[in-house]
Amino acid sequence: MVLAQTIYNNNEGSALTRGTALTARYIDHLRKMDGLTSVTVMSANGCLDILPPPDIVQDATRAAAVNCVQSFYTRLDSITPADTKQLERTIDMLLDDVMNRGENLVQLTDIRMYDSYTFAHCVNVAILSAMLGMLCEKYSYNELKTLTLGAILHDIGKMDIPPAVLNKRERLTDEEFQLVRKHAAFGARRIRSLADKLPHANLVEAIAYSHHEHVDGRGYPRHLNAKSIHPFAKITAIADVYDALTNERPYKRAYAPHLAYKIMTSLSEGQFDLDLLRLFFDNVAIYPIGTVLKTRLGYAVVLRSAFRHTRTPLIRVFADRGGHRMSHYADLDLSCVSNGASMIESVLQTNEVLHFIQDTNINPDTYLSENMKNIGVHQSKRA
Repeated sequence: MVLAQTIYNNNEGSALTRGTALTARYIDHLRKMDGLTSVTVMSANGCLDILPPPDIVQDATRAAAVNCVQSFYTRLDSITPADTKQLERTIDMLLDDVMNRGENLVQLTDIRMYDSYTFAHCVNVAILSAMLGMLCEKYSYNELKTLTLGAILHDIGKMDIPPAVLNKRERLTDEEFQLVRKHAAFGARRIRSLADKLPHANLVEAIAYSHHEHVDGRGYPRHLNAKSIHPFAKITAIADVYDALTNERPYKRAYAPHLAYKIMTSLSEGQFDLDLLRLFFDNVAIYPIGTVLKTRLGYAVVLRSAFRHTRTPLIRVFADRGGHRMSHYADLDLSCVSNGASMIESVLQTNEVLHFIQDTNINPDTYLSENMKNIGVHQSKRA
């Protein structure tokens, strides 16, 4: 097993980085890490030839950014003033990585411990917002820098919410729930107090104040509609919800990317700008490399996901629908198959597959051609 995610310790150092082969000693170390319940791995099987994909931001850049944000937040109420210049340099680092590594889809990112969640979450939201802003292809570098700065400070108002409330495992009381919802207004107030130190503070404030507004007017705290919400706040809102859904918290489990996709596209009608949402998921691997799928043709593992084809990845079919392993693997690009997205029936956990896979001598070429004909699909070259 090879780690597909970098795992950070509570001091934001990387305990183990993606691509690390998991020895018995490493596994024992992971079991002892407080708050860590699961990790995502790739197969070290040379026949599968699947390696963890590169991140859109380098691990060193991400770790440095989290340290910077943690330092900035913790100094806000101290005698030593928060270093806004260092924060701006960090924004430049993040943007440089996003712009130079923009061909890398967003795959599984990192695992962070509960007590450092806020800082790592802010960095992830900044990265995702910068990526989406860049995909819009209409913002200058300085505008992207303002967007990224606002995104990294979008939750600054949570500094005024007691940690016991933010990390509460049980259901919040009505009073606690209303207090948490005030963090947007608290954040706007804090940014106003830093207005003389932050470039374009009015836009940064708008992001913090409006990232929980919905385009249909049912968000908070001011119930703004689509025309009244700044585009940067609409971008940050998508990044914020996606990262919150796909990471574990004391009160919720992490959702897999395909479930986050379903929630955000199907169950949140009226919440997001749909054009931005579609653009976002064009660059987020809905089925990350290494994902095990049950398809209409059998069981498969995802080999590659490409920009604008995230719903139809390149897959390697390794077993028939009965779970019988094929004599050799067969690769199929679902973007070249009619109704390719509908070929995917479900996403499996690895242990679900291991329970019933049996070796056999099925010829994959014959099997695929016959079954594709039976279910009425055809394969063509990608346009």
